[in-house]
Amino acid sequence: MYNTDANQKAGWGVLTGIRPVKLAGELYEKLHCKTQVKNALINEYLLSAEKAELLIGIYEYQREILPGPVAGQAGIYIGIPFCPTRCLYCSFTSNQALGSKIVEYMDALYKEIEFAGREMKSADIKPETVYIGGGTPTTLDSLQLEQLFVHIKNNFDLSALKEFTVEAGRPDTITPDKLKVIKEAGVSRISINPQSMQDKTLKLIGRSHTPQDIRDAFFAARAGGSCIINMDIIAGLPEESVPDFLDTMKQVIKLGPENITVHTLAVKRASKLIDMNKDYHHEKGGPVREMLHACNEILRGEGYVPYYLYRQKRMAGSLENTGWCKRGAAGVYNIRIMEEKQTVIALGAGGITKVYYPCENRLERVPNVTNYELYISRIDEMLERKKENLFNQEGI
Repeated sequence: MYNTDANQKAGWGVLTGIRPVKLAGELYEKLHCKTQVKNALINEYLLSAEKAELLIGIYEYQREILPGPVAGQAGIYIGIPFCPTRCLYCSFTSNQALGSKIVEYMDALYKEIEFAGREMKSADIKPETVYIGGGTPTTLDSLQLEQLFVHIKNNFDLSALKEFTVEAGRPDTITPDKLKVIKEAGVSRISINPQSMQDKTLKLIGRSHTPQDIRDAFFAARAGGSCIINMDIIAGLPEESVPDFLDTMKQVIKLGPENITVHTLAVKRASKLIDMNKDYHHEKGGPVREMLHACNEILRGEGYVPYYLYRQKRMAGSLENTGWCKRGAAGVYNIRIMEEKQTVIALGAGGITKVYYPCENRLERVPNVTNYELYISRIDEMLERKKENLFNQEGI
């Protein structure tokens, strides 16, 4: 649970959940009045007026641009749990690339893709979105990426697809060959994630690339196709000042991505950072609040709109992560995963399928094992879990 005092300082009142926009939507469905929703957020949940207006603005923008989920459609998440190196703050299911093990992993993943594709076609379920995340999917070489895309196209009915995302997050994994494969596969959205444009910070957090590598990767991606490009940055990284962070923000804006996701650093229990300083997130609260306030003003002035938001435990200052977009370029998968009104079928190690039951407005989780080696050895068990808890049910 979040620290209540920190929540108050951050403007989030008594809220402890990770999906406050979902609460705003539930209040709209109940009260049918913007003023009453704002009053409830401020008076009952003790949000600041700034946070209440942020939630309301995001919810209204989502309603404006994206109809509700369609019956017979689902989101697809495919996890590639490998990275070139592990960042200081990271606790995700990511592992440094191990050539032969990647091959074994992909064979197991293809088996799960083929199974899910058969079952979805049998149940007349089509993907609305496909999201390939990680880890860093572009840790795969160009041939492995091409084979992955072939398996996706051969096994899923993509006739209703609205969005196809690939996280190419680490610029040191982006090559012309991979960008060519991504373009030819029809990917509509990619992420190139600097986290910081400060060279000293990149070295400190364990990134094996420079700010110029980030710019080069961005320009190569822009030249190679018409994908929407998202860029992630993080407020609260070690030894960064407010001017450092705002310089990163301005450099990223100058590149012109359609999406910018502003993360507040969350100190995860399994990260190296928490071993170094377990109170880091408390100590960085004041500077991070200043970073986000200034950042939000800059983004609005540059024509970006906040379109999704979520919170995590142990965030610096008990703040939030916010996705910003140019109008018309919002990430569909990101909105769906936060509103929790659509089944999301997760494939790969660490994936958690969420089966949505609309009549009861509830979700049931069907997890895969987290460790990629266990995933390889227990792939048949993962398929059986989905058979019993997803495809034999009435939730999608």
